[in-house]
Amino acid sequence: MKIEVWSDIMCPFCYIGKRNYEAALAQFKDAEHIELVWKSFQLDPTVPQGKIEQSTYEYLAARKGWSMEQCKEIHASVTQTAKVAGLTYNFDNAKVANSFNAHRIIQLAKTKGWGDQAEEQFFKAYFTDGKDLNDQKDLLEIAALIGLTEAEVETALTDPTYEDAVKADIREAGQLGIQGVPFFVMNRKYAVSGAQAPDVFLQTIEKAFEEWRKDNPESPFQVIEGKVCTPDGTCN
Repeated sequence: MKIEVWSDIMCPFCYIGKRNYEAALAQFKDAEHIELVWKSFQLDPTVPQGKIEQSTYEYLAARKGWSMEQCKEIHASVTQTAKVAGLTYNFDNAKVANSFNAHRIIQLAKTKGWGDQAEEQFFKAYFTDGKDLNDQKDLLEIAALIGLTEAEVETALTDPTYEDAVKADIREAGQLGIQGVPFFVMNRKYAVSGAQAPDVFLQTIEKAFEEWRKDNPESPFQVIEGKVCTPDGTCN
């Protein structure tokens, strides 16, 4: 069963949502039948490319009309929520950046089956390690941890195929009415919006999977059981 996740690297609740989803999947007995597909989304496509001197607090305070004190309090609350999910957020070191290039690299990683690893590395780079996603050197370091070469990064950033893939995901989100992330879509029938608790994810996965299994049985046959012999020599 396919589970699609619209997410932005710059979204703190997307990383938390990823962890809570993983905690739920660890309890799901049919996890081997789940295919996870990451989809691109940009919360703020207006962030400039290139080095940004403002801190995360300064940038968001100016953009949202918050005071610096209010901005820091909000981030402290998010940091505590992340800690409960087993994550370390360092907003004091976070670098404001446009996430579009990161999404292009993730799109290339997806073609190699590394979408989940790519999301993990970019989340950690931004929220924990203070990497600058507008910086070419930092992008190359993150990509190397995923398993991508410098040549592959260059391809991701110059080949319009990956730019188009990012835009297609964002366009699809609009068509589905997705206005915020993370947004988990299960079997194109059920959805979980936000960084919900693991039990919410688990209940929704189980419900979606039960219906998916009815339409996709392990055997295409309705079997009338009888005495048989198997390759291991057992006959009964």
